[in-house]
Amino acid sequence: MVERALKVIIDNEAKAQLRQAYNYISKESPQNAQKVKTKILSSIKELISNPKKHAADKYRLNNDGSFRAYELYKYRITYHVSDQQIRVIRVRHTKMNPLEY
Repeated sequence: MVERALKVIIDNEAKAQLRQAYNYISKESPQNAQKVKTKILSSIKELISNPKKHAADKYRLNNDGSFRAYELYKYRITYHVSDQQIRVIRVRHTKMNPLEY
């Protein structure tokens, strides 16, 4: 049986958060802003090959393991894995207070 690749979807809120991070970093260094954005997007694409490679999200209440998170360049990327897709739901700086949800 051949497994089909999961589709990656980035929620609009997560896109806005990434854009906000890019804009903030680019005030000091457009090159670093591009580097961070590119690396985060690349890491999200890599989830297709192993969606469960990161630990379960410790801030998710009653998490059954389908909500996962990882940190990159001091940004925490939170995503949900289902049978059909990987949905990125949040990109936040680690100095921001985490939300329990």
